[in-house]
Amino acid sequence: MNAQKRPFKILLVDDREENLLSLEQILEAENRTFIKATSGNEALKLALKNKDIGLIMLDVQMPGMDGFEVAALLKSQPRTADISIIFVTAINKEEQYVMKGFEHGAVDYLHKPLDVNTTRAKVNVFEQLYFYQFDLKQTIEQKNKINKQLERFMYVVAHDLKSPLAGVAGMLSLMKDDDRITASSDLVQYMELMIGASHHLSEMVNSILSYSRQSEFEQTIEEVNVHELVQQIAHLLFPPANITINIDGQLPTLNTRKFKLQQVFQNLMSNAIKYNDKAEGFISVGYIDDGDFYKFYVKDNGPGIAANDSQRIFELFSTADNKSGRDSSTGVGLNIMKVAVEEQGGLITVDSTLGEGSTFYFQWAKGV
Repeated sequence: MNAQKRPFKILLVDDREENLLSLEQILEAENRTFIKATSGNEALKLALKNKDIGLIMLDVQMPGMDGFEVAALLKSQPRTADISIIFVTAINKEEQYVMKGFEHGAVDYLHKPLDVNTTRAKVNVFEQLYFYQFDLKQTIEQKNKINKQLERFMYVVAHDLKSPLAGVAGMLSLMKDDDRITASSDLVQYMELMIGASHHLSEMVNSILSYSRQSEFEQTIEEVNVHELVQQIAHLLFPPANITINIDGQLPTLNTRKFKLQQVFQNLMSNAIKYNDKAEGFISVGYIDDGDFYKFYVKDNGPGIAANDSQRIFELFSTADNKSGRDSSTGVGLNIMKVAVEEQGGLITVDSTLGEGSTFYFQWAKGV
């Protein structure tokens, strides 16, 4: 449900009926509903019963349980702790008294007799804030839902790859001792490369399966030599002879979750190889010190990306126009990278010119 189509529900609390009616008349507006309580106990019951209350207008001076006690109890309950409270009072305006209200959970004060314009203006602000918070909560829930879908997708793919990959590794191990292989030094070298690659891929699959079973906080943080990591990825991607991969300078070493960082570099470098359309392809990897982050980049001289695609390509299942003639993208890889980078508190962006190439930048926290 769109937040702006939800009613804004206000709980009015005052021991005098005439004050409740007056406050309702002042605040009456389209898409607003009111719940009224004449005591602290009734207010607590209504607040716990109605989960979608957006604001509480709470009188301080009430017999039995006063407004301060009501606010303290509301803030102590997880279900009602986030509801905004405005105290309505006819007594002391001194700073010490006002601070007591804030300490008990108030977010604002209104003093009787109420100024109609001020009261309406303040409630309008809290109404807008309520809807902003609702939209933010919906966005976070949607993001978490997509993250779970991606993790399940990764698990299914990795699980399906595990058995055939083990079969390939076994067959290669048997073939390496064949006389027809050992008779050629070139074939022996190629066989060793393939066996090494198959073992590395098998380790990656196991890492994906392990990652998919673990929560974010259970994943191991380790020291990662990024320079060695990128060298290893470049070697195991087996770029064609017309493509050269260079590392600009010495990449740093940091403490992080290795699998996620490897995932980002591997996707970016793999795409740079896959979609390169030049007779001589060049890919360079480097970084810039960016405060609390390292800002890594993967630059290529490939086909480039149109300006109107530069943001859309990071959305799940969205793809750019593919003019390279290579296999089309599924629209999953870049979104997985975006999620991984944003989990570190960083951003991923692209600077591209059609026909000349692209540079992908992503921030990665220096330490977790």
